[in-house]
Amino acid sequence: MTKTSNTELKITKKDLSKVFWRSFQMEFSWNYERQMNMAYAYAMIPILKKLYQTKEQMADALKRHLEFFNTTPHIVTLILGINAAMEEENVNDPEFDTSAIDSIKTSLMGPLAGIGDSFFWGTLRLIATGVGTSLALQGNILGPILFLLIFNIPHILFRYLATSWGYKLGTGFLKKIQANGMMESLTLGASIIGLMVVGGMTATMIDINLPMKIGSGENAVTVQSIFDDIVPKILCLGVFGAVFYLLKKEVKPLTILLGLAVVGILGSLVGIF
Repeated sequence: MTKTSNTELKITKKDLSKVFWRSFQMEFSWNYERQMNMAYAYAMIPILKKLYQTKEQMADALKRHLEFFNTTPHIVTLILGINAAMEEENVNDPEFDTSAIDSIKTSLMGPLAGIGDSFFWGTLRLIATGVGTSLALQGNILGPILFLLIFNIPHILFRYLATSWGYKLGTGFLKKIQANGMMESLTLGASIIGLMVVGGMTATMIDINLPMKIGSGENAVTVQSIFDDIVPKILCLGVFGAVFYLLKKEVKPLTILLGLAVVGILGSLVGIF
């Protein structure tokens, strides 16, 4: 990809503010195939328009950010800020490896989602609900108002600050690793972590149960337990591999979903699932 080399392009606070406001759409276009990918790309558009001057450059950048993505929406601006810094480095450094952009995003979304879910969904929301509900049960109009304020003020403030934090973190970190020649190692490490995240999601988000039994009475064992004894969640991995293979063969996702639904219905009718 042709990169700008004569004038260094810099992202401003105004550009990051646009990313912040667009980050509120993160769950509006959630989809089963790539989840938050469209909203993530939408939030990055102001940065990409600032940095890339041709349609080809813009198309390549949009493709990078239309890959699978999912994390706690309240902390997404931290990753957006880091990716913005990496896009800036990409356009100003002809030697920059663009695969690092997606690798960093993939490796961060899982660990940050664990932190974000625990704090915003598991702690802050419960505190806000407790305060709001106790007042609402007494007929106090402050109940719903305080619920919204207690939950939204901290999360919006963090979302706003995390945009610039991510950008500053990305900029400073990239300069250090570029100076040390560690970009290749970073990309490899981020890719490994990203694959671990995807593997963990495969085991937790896909659920298959085969209740069929072999034998009779107390000695009967389920087919599911046999597979789990070989490798836990091996059936989930097999289904994931099959779907991935079909996607590589350019089978439409809707066709795959319909096929899985038909298999599930037929399997339940004959007692396989």
